[in-house]
Parts: sequence; structure tokens; C-alpha cells
Amino acid sequence: MEQSGENTSFEPEYIATKIDIVTSDIDVGASEEVVTQQECVEQIISITDEKVTFMDSFVQTECETEDAAIQTTTTLAFSINKFEDDEAAVHFYTGLENYMKFFFVLNTLGPAAYHLNYVYHSITSISVADQFFITLIKLRRHMTNFELSRLFNVSESVVSNIFITWVLFMEKQWKEINIWPSQTLVHYFAPSSFKRLYPKTRVIIDGTECPIKKPKNPTAQQATFSTYKNRNTVKVLVGSTPGGLISYVSPAYGGATSDRQIVERSSLTRLCSKSDSIMADKGFNVQDIFAPHDVHINIPTFFKKQNRISNETAIKDRKISSKRVHVERIIGLGKTYKILTEPLTSTETKLSSEIIFVCFMLCNFRNGIVSTYA
Repeated sequence: MEQSGENTSFEPEYIATKIDIVTSDIDVGASEEVVTQQECVEQIISITDEKVTFMDSFVQTECETEDAAIQTTTTLAFSINKFEDDEAAVHFYTGLENYMKFFFVLNTLGPAAYHLNYVYHSITSISVADQFFITLIKLRRHMTNFELSRLFNVSESVVSNIFITWVLFMEKQWKEINIWPSQTLVHYFAPSSFKRLYPKTRVIIDGTECPIKKPKNPTAQQATFSTYKNRNTVKVLVGSTPGGLISYVSPAYGGATSDRQIVERSSLTRLCSKSDSIMADKGFNVQDIFAPHDVHINIPTFFKKQNRISNETAIKDRKISSKRVHVERIIGLGKTYKILTEPLTSTETKLSSEIIFVCFMLCNFRNGIVSTYA
């Protein structure tokens, strides 16, 4: 090159060397094959395209997986519609026989159920049927607000808002129904033995107590302490017709209140007609309260310092007890709602009158447990 005197650049030779190196990396095993710079560039671009395509497919697969996970989480929400064909589950969670009975009871509350004024804030994230479902689960199973909030994918405050609002609403709506039947209806639906032995019986009454958590206020502790249950309770008076319909539920009183005091404050003297008969346990010594209204009280005989009673009296008392047991069975049916058997919280205690009334009203929608021949 020096002899020719030409001023030749070294750049082409440098590029050729670099191309040979790249070619040897790409085309392994190729012998005596000349590869141009254009072909090398095309191979590099094709490899890059394959990498981009692979990354796009990977991202798309990840997105589809996330969408599937989100859809799965949404469908896991608890709802009454999931139990349309599962009568056992509906009965377990609500106490009602089936899916159709659930919506029948909901419809008895009228169109106002779809236009509620909530206690704390309005709720639109849960359907009306599921709000009613939450309330019945709370009454029937006495689940905590935390557990219900996880089942329905809502906050605990929403569950509390739904329960308080619906219990107050159900009590107001069903209080408007006259559940005190006439003497003709009571006699018509009474068991045959009642018609024969006690034809004028209008109602069978008995008291029942529901436990509550011990109040902090000493005065409240004293007013709610029951010597019979040896714990703090609230007490109500429940009345049932001979046919098994719950026709009277008194407001809730402290456990220290006597049965006589509850009867004195009740409206039974106003509801009963002349010549009616009331059947009760011998703890209800209230003949003097009903005597001015010409209402007879059927209770077992007191011993009155007697050592023994006659055969006729024993047989009579046995008959009264065998018929009076119907109201105890109905109270037992009402206490299948666990909220009445487990200690009420302070918030629930304030709503005890409404909660107890709603639970016993729900029993009226269930199939009767008193036989026609009882």
C-alpha cells in the first residue's frame, strides 16, 4: 500500500472483521458461507421480535389469570339466591322451611322494605333480599358482625346498620298486624280435646327469660338479675292460642321483674272478653286482676299448707298441665333462634323487645307444631 501510494482507509477492513465475529456467533456450524451485513441485521431483528412476542403473550396470560381471580372472588359472595334449591340450608340459616317461604315472609313487610331510612347511612351495595337474609342469619345463628361481614364482603359497620334498621322495621311493620284472634277463630282452630275440656280458653300464657351480658351500671345489674336463672336476663310474657298461634308478646322487662308485675302492665285485661278463660302456670296467681273483667284463670291448685290433695284435684291439675305444655313447646320453637339463648350484647339488649317479638313472629310463619288431636 505504501508502494502504490494510495491513501486507503482501514474502516472497511474493520467492519468486515466485526461482521465475521457476529456471523460466527449466529451461524454456528456454517462452513464456507459468506454472510453479509444485511443478513446479520435481519437475524438480530427476528430474534428481537420473538422476544417481544413472548413477552406480550406472557403479559396477556398474567392479565387473564388476574381477571379470572377477580371473577372467582366476586362469585364467592354469600347470597340467598345460592340456596334456591337447598331447603336444608335455608332452614339452617333462617329458620324458614324453604326459598319460597323466605320471599313470602319478605313480601309481608310490604313495599316499604325497598325504601328504608337506615339508622346510620344508606346502603346500596347489597340487595334488599340479602339484607333481610343477613338479619335472619343474625337472629337464627347469632353470628358476629365480623363473620357476616366476611361472608357478604362488606364492612362490620354495614352489617350493624342493616341489622338494627331491619329489626326496628320488622317490629314496626308486624306490630300493625292484629295477631289477637277472635274467640270464634280460637275455638275453630283449637285441638279437639281443648274444645271438649276447655272450650272457653282464649290464650295460654307463660313467661320466658333470655340471657344478657352483665351490665356495667350497678342499678341495671340489680334490675336484670334473675334469681331463677341466677344470672342477668330480660323477661317477657308470651301468649299462645290452643291451636299454636303466638297471639301475644309483651315488652321485655328486667329479670328481677315478677310474673305478676308483667301481667299487671300487660294489655291482656283489655284484650280478653267476658267469660273468656286464660290458662297459666301456678306462678301466675293473678285471679284478682282478671276477676273484675269476668275472665277466669285456669291454674293448677296450690297446696295451701295441705299435706295431700284429692284424686279429683290431681286429675284436674294433670289435665291443665298437659294442655298448658303447648305454650312451652312454642317458646322452645322460638328459642331455636340462637340470639334468644346466647347472652345479648349491650346494643342487642336495648333492642331486646323488638328482637324477641320478631323471633316469635317468625315462628307464626312456620308450620304448626300443635296437633289437631293434641
